[in-house]
Amino acid sequence: MNGLLAVAIAYLVGGIPFGYLLVKLSTGKDVRASGSGNIGATNVLRTTGRGVAVVTLLLDIAKGYFAVWLAAYLTNDSAIWTSAAALAVMAGHAFPVFLGFKGGKAVASFIGAFLYLTPLPLFAVLIVFVVVVAATRYISAGSILAAATFPFGVWIILHPPIYVFLAALIAGTFIVVRHGANIARIRAGTENVFSWKKK
Repeated sequence: MNGLLAVAIAYLVGGIPFGYLLVKLSTGKDVRASGSGNIGATNVLRTTGRGVAVVTLLLDIAKGYFAVWLAAYLTNDSAIWTSAAALAVMAGHAFPVFLGFKGGKAVASFIGAFLYLTPLPLFAVLIVFVVVVAATRYISAGSILAAATFPFGVWIILHPPIYVFLAALIAGTFIVVRHGANIARIRAGTENVFSWKKK
């Protein structure tokens, strides 16, 4: 029962649309009406500014971490339920009940969830992310390659319980799939490049 409760809470926590709320409070605008239409930190940066974007990023990471921490607390650190909570918080961010099930790509909540669940492999792929973004100036490319290599990093570094590995595999695949439009724009040469300045 505690496990199901933890997963339900993880989904609801993941669904808190910090980017949407912070932009609404600071500018009165709907961030979904600008840029990529995404509620995540990258679109907040592009449409609103650095400060709000950084706070959005930190809060989205925090909700991922909190959801898995709470699942561990409620289930005596069960690998099954903490893994399920990691996926649930990402699902909540991507498909938030509070915004008609239309949310973000779940990269930040992914970082937070696996920062608790598998910290060493996460740090390894964050290096991949930084290198790719520095080389290409595409945040999406960094996210895609980091997510694609993440399950392998989890397996090689940790050899974890099967539930943790499956969660990593599903999460990584989910991130790549959510970036389908970005992949198309990268191929077309029309993807937005990273800049600290809002457009």
